[in-house]
Amino acid sequence: MFWICFTLLVILPLMIIVFLIFSAFVVIPSAFIFASWYMRIKERKLQRRQRDGANVAFFHPYCNAGGGGERVLWVAIKAILTRYPNSSIYIYTVETAEPKTILDKAQNQFNVRVDPEKINFVRLSMQKVIEAKSYPYFTLLMQSLGSLVLGMEAFMKLNPDIFIDTTGFAFTYPIFRYLAQCPVACYVHYPTITSAMMRRVKHRITSYNNSSLVAKNPLFTWLKLIYYKIFGWLYGVAGRCADVVMVNGTWTEEHISEVWRLHYSTHRVYPPCEVAELKKLRSLVKESDPVRILSVAQFRPEKDHPLMLQAMYELRNLLVKNEMLWNKIKLVLVGSCRNPEDEERVQNLKDLAKHLALEDNVQFVVNAPYARLLQLYQTSTMAIHAMWNEHFGISVVECMAAGLITIAHRSGGPLLDIIQNSPVRSGFLAAEPEEYARAVLEVLALPTDERRKIVEAARDSVDRFSEMEFEKAFLRAAEPVFVI
Repeated sequence: MFWICFTLLVILPLMIIVFLIFSAFVVIPSAFIFASWYMRIKERKLQRRQRDGANVAFFHPYCNAGGGGERVLWVAIKAILTRYPNSSIYIYTVETAEPKTILDKAQNQFNVRVDPEKINFVRLSMQKVIEAKSYPYFTLLMQSLGSLVLGMEAFMKLNPDIFIDTTGFAFTYPIFRYLAQCPVACYVHYPTITSAMMRRVKHRITSYNNSSLVAKNPLFTWLKLIYYKIFGWLYGVAGRCADVVMVNGTWTEEHISEVWRLHYSTHRVYPPCEVAELKKLRSLVKESDPVRILSVAQFRPEKDHPLMLQAMYELRNLLVKNEMLWNKIKLVLVGSCRNPEDEERVQNLKDLAKHLALEDNVQFVVNAPYARLLQLYQTSTMAIHAMWNEHFGISVVECMAAGLITIAHRSGGPLLDIIQNSPVRSGFLAAEPEEYARAVLEVLALPTDERRKIVEAARDSVDRFSEMEFEKAFLRAAEPVFVI
């Protein structure tokens, strides 16, 4: 009883007095100094921005990768420089290629030309912290924490006036919103975590994000669900630091709105697709030519190239009595390789094709220049795309614009935004290998008039995905971060 009274009457008042003295002489003055420092930084940034124009920084570590995300980056930069010509563009990147090489690739691969004098590259050295191969376990969390480290390096090398993320590294947003004191915009291609991913784990389905070891063990499944829920909460906290959120389609919008809950700041901005020039292409396919089925997708695990090979295997089984037709069919896999892991993936696909006895009917075209891709568009009959829950599907749109009858996965962007079945069919949807194979046979059996109607409907439907529409929508959505 004595010690309770002593604590309440003596020790507790002393602790309160010490806390008040500490607050009065340390915490409050430090807060004022900190606030004053930040105000000076903001004032100096504002003065420089009004004098020289805004420094707009894009966070895109792999800006030279050559995929759909890189097309978004370069077309967005072109749009900003057209609307805000006094701006200077900075790109945070881990690429080591020379600026001219990077800009030339953007022009050759995407047909996008930007003023090289306006483009500056901020080289980042901590590439390994965001690479999936660095983290065999807890990959999502560790990559996101790694992006924090890379984001801090970026901030220390350049404090921009406007920060735009075009890769989906949401954990960098708090750094630039609170430390850099600048508005944050982002273009989300694919949510880092989704309820669909959680359902696959919950139902113990083996996939690229859920190994068979976890799927077969109830305890591991439960632990992974807890991990996903904690990570999903952190992802939401980081995402809500964005002032403007742009998403590439209906599927992504639904998932981002569910996790980030920024309904009034989220805008659907379809990615830029090379539709204007592709719609001018005319088929060069002759009766005696092979029946080429074209796939255009980076060689990444989620693109599910093995499903295409399995579909070819099923197609061969369906054509067992028509060997002449089977010998004419060739699957052409076109895509870029970002690193040695992608190159190894291509070799594994070649081995799988050989294992399925498909090597004579499958062709690999790696890192094809734009001219080669155009040639393949004109000499192919149809296109195939196999990714489950593809966030949008730029290559699906471009194949349709090029006049190819396209078969895509019945999920994500192709289902919700791209392929329509009314009033006129513009393409085909499938999910399982046999369903893909039957769709290929259905396309081959189409009368000429019916095939022409599908091609025309597909080409008419893709204008909403043009570069011009993207630029208008991007600038309209991003306008709040450019207002001083």
